[in-house]
Amino acid sequence: SLRGGSTLRDEAAGVAGLITPWNWPVNQVMAKVASALAAGCTMVLKPSEYAPLSAGIVAEVLAEAGCPPGVFNMVHGDGPGTGAALSAHPEIDLLSFTGSTRAGQMVMTAAADGIRRVALELGGKSPNILFADADLPTAVQFSVENCFSNSGQSCDAPTRLLVESAVYEEAVSLAERFAAAVKVGDPQQPGEHIGPLVNALQFERVQGHIRAGIEEGARIVTGGLGKPDGFETGFFVKPTLFADVTNDMHIARNEIFGPVLVMIPFDGEDEAVRIGNDTPYGLAAYIQTGDPEKAQRVARRLRAGNVYINGNYADTDVPFGGFKQSGIGRENGPLGLEDFLETKAITG
Repeated sequence: SLRGGSTLRDEAAGVAGLITPWNWPVNQVMAKVASALAAGCTMVLKPSEYAPLSAGIVAEVLAEAGCPPGVFNMVHGDGPGTGAALSAHPEIDLLSFTGSTRAGQMVMTAAADGIRRVALELGGKSPNILFADADLPTAVQFSVENCFSNSGQSCDAPTRLLVESAVYEEAVSLAERFAAAVKVGDPQQPGEHIGPLVNALQFERVQGHIRAGIEEGARIVTGGLGKPDGFETGFFVKPTLFADVTNDMHIARNEIFGPVLVMIPFDGEDEAVRIGNDTPYGLAAYIQTGDPEKAQRVARRLRAGNVYINGNYADTDVPFGGFKQSGIGRENGPLGLEDFLETKAITG
């Protein structure tokens, strides 16, 4: 209640259209479905056509848990067909989409005619700022392994490793050692290794990015074009490390979505922040330093929705989302719930 006899009431926004990607399918589905259910929305989920099976299991779990008929609905299909139809459907009240920035732009366009609300979690080209006062071996190992995790197919992967010039060459040597130790293997076998990319189209896109980096004069430290030895069948990519990259190069500007890390030197905090923010994206940023005050100072200056310091990750109740072309709105926690609510003021 407010002064003057007014009451604010949060109500379900209505019918939610949910469009989710293939790279973390259960996580991305549940981040939307759980919030929509908690808000009281009914929903239509379109999971990625490249990863539909886990969404089917989620549907079975919801049915067994007693979710009322008509509250959770699922349709399968591709983006240009089913996704576009869902985005433009007049009975959808809001759209929550996770995927590429290019596809997010199309969702916004499709939703515009009906002035439907849109929540977007899109791409990233996240800076990972490594200062000379960090524990260098630990920081470099984290930086390499986290970039290559999930075969590099993560929207918030720390794909630009910015290193203070005083320790740059040492960091390159360490990164070479750690990158060369990353193993490629059969995803159906247990063990510490990365698997293939999702499909042939993504494989060719990543090869094109690597080729562009070579043509622009970046130095390949490990990896490169082609498939790893012994993995001619399947969409496997060599874990690739580029050094001597400048932030205007293709491989520093574009989201590669594969196991490709670029290293860029910098001098001082101001240049680190300038390079870190010099991107159309703003999903995540990473800081490696032994100085807690510097970490907080730099974190406040970075234009990113999530900043991770010295390998620490947020809990699931912390909102996730980005600035600029990385999206609109947040997922998880109270702010994620708000995307599925409308606020009504009742006076008198």
